[in-house]
Amino acid sequence: MPVIQIDGQEYEVEAGQNVLQAALSLGLDLPYFCWHPAMGSIGACRQCAVVQYLNADDDRGRIVMGCMTPVADGAIFSLEGDKARGFRESIVEALMLNHPHDCPVCAEGGECHLQDMTVMVGHRDRHYRGKKNTHRNQYLGPLINHEMNRCITCYRCTRFYRDYAGGTDLAAMAAHDHIYFGRHEEGVLQSEFAGNLVEVCPTGVFTDKTLVKEYTRKWDLQSAPSVCTGCAVGCNTMPGERYGKLKRVHNRFNAEVNGYFLCDRGRFGAGFVNSDKNLEFPGLRLTDGRFDALDHHAALMRMTTACHSGKVAGIGSPRASVESNYLLRLLVGAKNFAPGFSDAEQPLVELAFSLQQNSPALTPDIQTIESADAVLVLGEDLTNTAPRIALALRQSVRNKAYEMAAELRLQSWQDAAIRNLAQTMRSPLFIATTANTRLDDITEDRVSLSPDNIASLGFAIASLIAGEPVDEIDQALLRRAEVIATALRGAQRPLVLSGTSCGSAVVMQAAAQISQALCKADNRSMLSLVVPEANSLGQAMLTGATAPTLSALSKRAAAKEFDTLIVVENDLYRRGPKEIVDALLANIPNVIVIDSMDNPTLSASSLALPAASFAESEGTLVSMEGRAQRHFPVFVPAHERRSSWVWLLACMKELEIEEVSNLHHFDDVTRACASQIVALSGITGAAPDHHFRNVGVKVPRQTHRYSGRTAMHANISVHEPKQPTDEESPLAFSMEGLNRSQPGSLLPYVWAPGWNSNQSLNKFQSEVGAPLKGGTAGARLLLPTAGSVNRGMHKSNFTSAKLQSGQWIMVPRYRIFGSEELSAKAPAIAELVDSGFVEINNVCAQSLGVIEGDGVELQRADPQVQSDMLKAPVATLQVRINDTLAEGCVGYSAGLSGTEDIIVGEPLALQKAQGWQRPSPQIIGTDGGSNV
Repeated sequence: MPVIQIDGQEYEVEAGQNVLQAALSLGLDLPYFCWHPAMGSIGACRQCAVVQYLNADDDRGRIVMGCMTPVADGAIFSLEGDKARGFRESIVEALMLNHPHDCPVCAEGGECHLQDMTVMVGHRDRHYRGKKNTHRNQYLGPLINHEMNRCITCYRCTRFYRDYAGGTDLAAMAAHDHIYFGRHEEGVLQSEFAGNLVEVCPTGVFTDKTLVKEYTRKWDLQSAPSVCTGCAVGCNTMPGERYGKLKRVHNRFNAEVNGYFLCDRGRFGAGFVNSDKNLEFPGLRLTDGRFDALDHHAALMRMTTACHSGKVAGIGSPRASVESNYLLRLLVGAKNFAPGFSDAEQPLVELAFSLQQNSPALTPDIQTIESADAVLVLGEDLTNTAPRIALALRQSVRNKAYEMAAELRLQSWQDAAIRNLAQTMRSPLFIATTANTRLDDITEDRVSLSPDNIASLGFAIASLIAGEPVDEIDQALLRRAEVIATALRGAQRPLVLSGTSCGSAVVMQAAAQISQALCKADNRSMLSLVVPEANSLGQAMLTGATAPTLSALSKRAAAKEFDTLIVVENDLYRRGPKEIVDALLANIPNVIVIDSMDNPTLSASSLALPAASFAESEGTLVSMEGRAQRHFPVFVPAHERRSSWVWLLACMKELEIEEVSNLHHFDDVTRACASQIVALSGITGAAPDHHFRNVGVKVPRQTHRYSGRTAMHANISVHEPKQPTDEESPLAFSMEGLNRSQPGSLLPYVWAPGWNSNQSLNKFQSEVGAPLKGGTAGARLLLPTAGSVNRGMHKSNFTSAKLQSGQWIMVPRYRIFGSEELSAKAPAIAELVDSGFVEINNVCAQSLGVIEGDGVELQRADPQVQSDMLKAPVATLQVRINDTLAEGCVGYSAGLSGTEDIIVGEPLALQKAQGWQRPSPQIIGTDGGSNV
């Protein structure tokens, strides 16, 4: 390791670092703006200037930029010398030339990197007395607020948006001192990762519009470590609360999962926590259909009475915690517990778990996905089903550029040089899906195929890699398979990605066979299978492949096997056709629903119990990579709201169920689950239990600058109330405690002396860009095995769907905004949600006689009638023409309104809807935004 000298002190540093990285990793303070650990160096802001000396006798030195200067053994630098300090101060003064002095009203005030660096440099007085340049701000949608006058032209925004995230509608325009960062015209930012501009921007140019609308100073936010519930990736978050409302969600660094960035669903989709549709009190349904409010004790007694018969069924949820599902399963018995998937989805999730559990391939985290040098995606539109994975793939295709740079001895942080060197050269990414994706711009090849043909392509690739005969296949498809097989076989770190979203088990089988063939070839491969929801994999681990489906439970209910049904955090009308769910609920006298928000299932219950949301409760979730992670309550639930596990445990204690007699705390439930469910035995390692203390004290949720604890309740009492006590976690609802050196899973916020912004994260990392000093949050439950998948599954072993004339296969087209249940109820996200639609190609449109914007009826054939007679429409939806759609397929907007009764993969007939009224264009926002 090189030894360098900084201001007379010798330090051992990592080879390959630049001086700025090295200084920050050593704990030294060196100001910067344009540099970002995930995006490398371009030397635009000139703020990290240091003096480098030729040797010990050199007393003049020369000014160099810390972010552009590599460390070398024996190099001598000065950070604190007058020359370096004077230069940095003049740079700040120049950057501040046009910056308004609006810190007291700026949404970034108190958490501003520009403020921190200005103080660090020592700049105070302005010498310029001329007029400042001013700019007109743009409307950028319901998520991001724009204030261009605060810009210091560091280029971070466009480097992230265009270079890192692949966006195209934000750019640097004009020149000299009139540079403008924005869109060519007002409108909603199109990137799914635009919200990261809020954290990437070192000033207040891009701010969180949802926070600005109900603003709270950042130091007055109460925060806790949490996990995003928007999809199965499991990104780490830091939600912030004030006055009993969730105010914002910030990224919580996890080197192996989300790194520095979140998708916009994860950042802005938690607004449902503040919904006026949240339940505050238990409700008992009266004979006239209305609900009568109860206190929690009366509700618990009614729940206990309903469960006394023992004829109880339970339906869990893939969005509920492992602990809540475990207790419900324990209460009703394994044979009476359904995990809460749709009938089509349940076997797919179970298969995804089985394939990864028995695969010799590595199940990669996001950091490992970024290292892949050849990637094949089968059947997944990742930007809409697992957005953070899609962002990781955008980084993986740059590995070819890094290889080229390494040959020329260019360091990986030399961002501009490497991009200029590589130009359009990329590592291979191949995608086979039913239609276009948002990653098409970086692929070497993308092909639209039906799910069965995607599987055929996958099996052909596996056979070619394994050196086995290929089943009969279309010659064009075979040529594609040969190209892909060659690329994967020649890669050092090949990755195969698939998942449940196209509704095909054989597509996932094909992906698993490819990864196994690669492992057999030279014992290396990665396999990643995307599942739908935050705890989908946890549900599969909990129940295995033996759990009853909703349909099976419904049939037993019709046979009067149950007199009580408990549904936990699940709207069943999103899981199956309305007539099946109606029949299930009608056949059971006592329907008890535990959920946080009103929904059709809760409205049909006989007893409704208010559940705390993820921001008000603790729980363990298992991500798609098999990582168990813990979320903690950000604030205490109001009124009679209780965590689902609390309701269930209290009921079981009233019933005197022996298995829970020794369970008193959340951690007791976690340990009981780990001891009884082999696949979940590692979940206790997700986070320390409630006995943990950091140097004898708890970890505070409030910053030391937190204010107003008396004023918030002054209308009730002028005396400061006692802060709530958290008996279930090592965190405290106060500013008292120690937020330093604790395990990474217990980091509620970042702050360090002189570093008030999120850039203070570097003080919590073992070195810049590296894992947290307290370790990486979460516990891996899936590790490679010596097992194998079913090699007997080939094209000849599965049956393609038989289509009648005039029928098409229904394939889901997910949307990042709207397809997920809860985030679609966040006010800001709701503005971006479309109404339901179907996508058809031009051939299909011509055969139906429809054009863009027309309506079509989707109908299923009556199996009792051997003719063209049809049932009533399954759905009537607006047409969108998408000529990339695979032949024989019709896409439908999964999860959006009007698509509830469509079953993935089923053949449906289409006909033009008569009397269809074209909907008016949806207007996004009310402050001058354009139509979308």
